[in-house]
Amino acid sequence: MASKKRPKPQRSSLWGTTVKVAKYGLFAGLAAFVALVVAVLIARSTLPGYHELQSSPNGQMVRVHAADGTVIVSLGPSYGQWIPFDRIPQEMKNAMVATEDRRFRYHPGVDPIALVRSVMVRVERGRWVQGGSTITQQLARNIFLTNTRTFGRKFREWILALAMERKFSKDEILELYLNRVYFGGGAYGIDAASRKFFGHPGTELSLGEAAIIAGLVKAPSNYSPTADAEAAVGRASVVLGLMREQGMITPAEMEAGNPLNVTLAPEPKQNSVRYFTDWALAQLDTMIEETTQPIDVWTTLDLNMQRAADAAIRANTPEGLQGALVSLDQDGAVRAMVGGKDYVSSIYNRATQAVRQPGSAFKLFVYLAALENGHTPADIVVDEPININGWSPRNSSRRYSGEIDIRTAFAFSINTVAAKLGQEVGYSTVADMARRFGITTPINTHPSMVLGTSDVRLIDMTRAFAAVSRKGVAVVPYGIVKVTTGKGEMLYEHQPDDQRVLVAPYVAAQMTDLLQTAVNTGTARAAQIDRPVAGKTGTTSSNKDGWFLGFSSGLTTGVWMGRDDAKAVGGLQGGRAPATAFRDFMKVAVAKRPIEKFETEVTLPEWQLEPDAEAYYGEPTEGFVDENGAAVTPYPGIEPEPLPEAEPAPAPAEPQERLDDRWLDDALGRTERPQPQRNPPQPSRPNQ
Repeated sequence: MASKKRPKPQRSSLWGTTVKVAKYGLFAGLAAFVALVVAVLIARSTLPGYHELQSSPNGQMVRVHAADGTVIVSLGPSYGQWIPFDRIPQEMKNAMVATEDRRFRYHPGVDPIALVRSVMVRVERGRWVQGGSTITQQLARNIFLTNTRTFGRKFREWILALAMERKFSKDEILELYLNRVYFGGGAYGIDAASRKFFGHPGTELSLGEAAIIAGLVKAPSNYSPTADAEAAVGRASVVLGLMREQGMITPAEMEAGNPLNVTLAPEPKQNSVRYFTDWALAQLDTMIEETTQPIDVWTTLDLNMQRAADAAIRANTPEGLQGALVSLDQDGAVRAMVGGKDYVSSIYNRATQAVRQPGSAFKLFVYLAALENGHTPADIVVDEPININGWSPRNSSRRYSGEIDIRTAFAFSINTVAAKLGQEVGYSTVADMARRFGITTPINTHPSMVLGTSDVRLIDMTRAFAAVSRKGVAVVPYGIVKVTTGKGEMLYEHQPDDQRVLVAPYVAAQMTDLLQTAVNTGTARAAQIDRPVAGKTGTTSSNKDGWFLGFSSGLTTGVWMGRDDAKAVGGLQGGRAPATAFRDFMKVAVAKRPIEKFETEVTLPEWQLEPDAEAYYGEPTEGFVDENGAAVTPYPGIEPEPLPEAEPAPAPAEPQERLDDRWLDDALGRTERPQPQRNPPQPSRPNQ
């Protein structure tokens, strides 16, 4: 009987397969380990040195300095001062290790235990909840990688973390981490965070403060003390609990470090300085090439003047109105700029962006053109009804004074005289003069343009007055003196331009004569500051805009007030609130400057002006006319008196009510007065 063949046992086959797989797995694991070691070594060789990592912050930081060097605004990331490891408070080191990486001192850069726990949670919940990243991994990600959640990025993070652990000591890694990690609010590093949230350097952090900062790393925006103080305190309590659990602090220390007892630094207000920095920094693109390195921008802003400007606008701008002020030094340096009453509620810069009608302030260009054309301040003109191609401008006083000199006509902002002078020299000539002096907005050439019906910017008007103060030399406003890198390398430096002469010096001197008279005796008396001042008011139709522009002691300042919607404002006049704001600002701004006398000095007598000396005009005012020069009521509900017909009247038997020329002579310090002439000859133009 034949014996049956016994089948081969399956065990030996299975065992062989298992052994084979194990061998392949071992070889694969060994190969992977070798590849990992090679990758780590390669990464280690390409890593920057320790000192390079210290001096290469992420992102660009722009620090803006005032004229005295004070940092007024920091934009972009803020890094504070680098704190060496031995000066970092132990509470801060412990709080960070306890919160972010309790086995920091023992793992090689990647924590296997944390990694396994992270995978288990991922399987359990179906999504990544815990990343398992060590402090070294976070540092590698912050410096070299992005926050994208991909396996490829995570693998590179592991390689870099392992490489960093081979290149740097644990203390160096923790020092880099604490000086580079992001804590929210633009603050990178514990010093920047400490200064932002607590108002003192990072070397002075208490236990409670350290707990708050350590708690920010997980979610800076959610736990920021300035955004949600309650959430920040709650998270800090968790940090203290972890420190207690790991034996880093005692229960008594935990109680003493209660984050509820921590005092937060007040958030800095976004004050009027931001109007200036927004305007100045917008010009950087034209000055330097694009760069990612930190830069310092050194500006012309005088903080004392800026505070005075802000106070003057807030104190004098009527309720419901907006105000703006810009002040230029002789070379065009912007010393103060206020674009509105409150930057937080409105970032719109009315000093540089708003275009509004300047009213009689525009007469600067009319009289400049007339003076350049041969007129002098002493020339006699006739204030009388006038009709120019159907346009009949009226004076705000609703009266006419007959024969007066140009100085008086300008001081009291007489519209009919400005209209005559504009017609004589030509409206295109007046427009060209305005453009010559820096008006960048379109200018119409209708007859009514002499009364300021073209829209202008405050900074342009201030620039024009500054050029008169500079004896006819062009003034270009600028706010940036120089731009340097964080290491002091010069990227840009302002070059002054003193070569462009706009009008002859004698024309500028005569214009200064007129402007000084307006402050001493005319519509701008509220702008007096106990030293020589020259300036001009402006008030537009229905009192929509009030202006004052003037200069003293080398400083030129322009003020505008009105509503953003350009609605009428009862009682708004350039000679009132704007002139008062100018006065309040200039008293502070020029207090430490030497008194500069004008070439044509005009002084008031010691005695006060008698009320009846101004009986003809009453309180000097101007501008109660519309764009056609017709009188309008300055206050809602009050109708103006009927105006006389626009035709010359025969000389009356009795003297007409008019300005007292003899009083004006005394007030202006004139010893000789030209004899009135009905049709005075025009003087020839002096050689230039």
